Amino acid sequence: MASVARKKILAVDDDVSVCEFYEQALKILGYDVECAANARKAKEALAKRRPDLILMDIMMPDQDGISLTRELRADPAHSDVPIIVVSGLADAGTLNDALLFGAVDYMVKPVDLDVLHAKIERTFAAVERRGKKGA
Repeated sequence: MASVARKKILAVDDDVSVCEFYEQALKILGYDVECAANARKAKEALAKRRPDLILMDIMMPDQDGISLTRELRADPAHSDVPIIVVSGLADAGTLNDALLFGAVDYMVKPVDLDVLHAKIERTFAAVERRGKKGA
């Protein structure tokens, strides 16, 4: 019986406790999670391995998550990797900017694991449906 490959998630967040949460909780749910503490480390991780999905914080020290999302959307190597923004910012302007610049979904911290899991699975299902239409 062949095993199913685990979906790879890159979590970009400068909060160590959030990264630990992602690594522990999402691993239990069957995902392979790598955490990057800032945009520079995220770019280094992306150069080594293409994730199936990115969880993106907005407020980071070196580059904000919205501008990094926009940069990834402009890069042909990563333009189709779905990005879910997970942020402490709950205002409509930030939500609008995140979606406008390429995020597929938005979630406000603190993270509810069940809601996050549902959003991840919904995103993977949408990607799979798009793939079948293009085949």
